Amino acid sequence: MGIKLYYTAVTASREVKSQQAEVMRILESKSIKYELIDISVGGAVRDEMRSKSGNPTAIPPQIFNEDQYCGNYDMFSEAVEADTVEQFLKIA
Repeated sequence: MGIKLYYTAVTASREVKSQQAEVMRILESKSIKYELIDISVGGAVRDEMRSKSGNPTAIPPQIFNEDQYCGNYDMFSEAVEADTVEQFLKIA
């Protein structure tokens, strides 16, 4: 598919919820298709996200292009501000 967004459907954190929603909204506004991968379905999926990102404490949202790590919410937000989202997602 291309872009993969690791997120969680179950979180008590308002910050995580709002960050996930913002990433999805921006991707949709740019007509960028993405696959959602819910880490709340099991520890193996969370561990996969952390392994692929190279950060053993990573929390969602984490963004990948296939298996290539693009970044986390802060990095995505910086790319939005700089108008470099396509380069950030490695689709330019």
